Amino acid sequence: MTSTARFASGKGHRDENFPVASWLIRPALRAPVLAFYRFARAADDVADHATATAAEKLAELDRMEAGLRGASGVSAEGERLRAALGAHGVTDQHALDLLEAFRRDVTKRRYADWDDLMDYCRYSAAPVGRFVLDLHGEPRVTWPANDALCSALQVINHLQDCAKDYRDLDRVYIPLDVLAMHGIGVEALGEKQASSALRAAIVSLARRADDLLDQSRVFAGQIADRRLGLEVGVIQILAESLATRLARRDPLSERVHHHPVEMLGLALRGGLGVAMRRLWRMAGGRQPDLRGSRG
Repeated sequence: MTSTARFASGKGHRDENFPVASWLIRPALRAPVLAFYRFARAADDVADHATATAAEKLAELDRMEAGLRGASGVSAEGERLRAALGAHGVTDQHALDLLEAFRRDVTKRRYADWDDLMDYCRYSAAPVGRFVLDLHGEPRVTWPANDALCSALQVINHLQDCAKDYRDLDRVYIPLDVLAMHGIGVEALGEKQASSALRAAIVSLARRADDLLDQSRVFAGQIADRRLGLEVGVIQILAESLATRLARRDPLSERVHHHPVEMLGLALRGGLGVAMRRLWRMAGGRQPDLRGSRG
């Protein structure tokens, strides 16, 4: 058993909100995408482990970084990702940025304001998309839209799990100034049902996630790789639907996720929208607004 295995949660890529290395990704690139995912999943499990001490978590994240940088026998996930990155000529900076986010998860439990949260997303979310773009040889002009989509996904995930994160980890990503603006503190997350004040705070953040999704709506069209563009279109639609759902439902009293059939329907709609926009653009026409219905 590797040292990282001690921290494993048992979650895999099929347990995520969004597709990971789906059939839309070119077959030759699915292995490095999965290597990156497994590195990130292992680091996430380390940071979120229920009983390990902060010192133990930070030491394990250091071992993962050492493996990523070339040390042998210290981290299987790090060594596998290093090999995958080397085979495709992709920098290790995105994985190193992710480790910075997981170290913050170990040492930081509150976020002062939206800017503080967005700085965390710069390390926890944006590197995932930037890695996939680099792997596909996409230009860096796509990074602003990528960062907006990835940050929106991160905020959505924080809102979905806000009660669990508070209860199990004493970690609160809802900015303290947002809670204070609505006259409540972090204790409101410990209730079985959100108060009207907490609902208002959650709705305000869901709308800010929606603003980020407005910025990322051009993203799929900026991507040269047809299959990756379709994947991004699917993720955009799924994220828009979840942001709308979080503005209507209470993540403290119910699970705000998609059922598999809902995910399939939304994915088809997202992929079809991107495909039609590409065809329209090839034909020289104006791009139609094929945004999927929300909720």
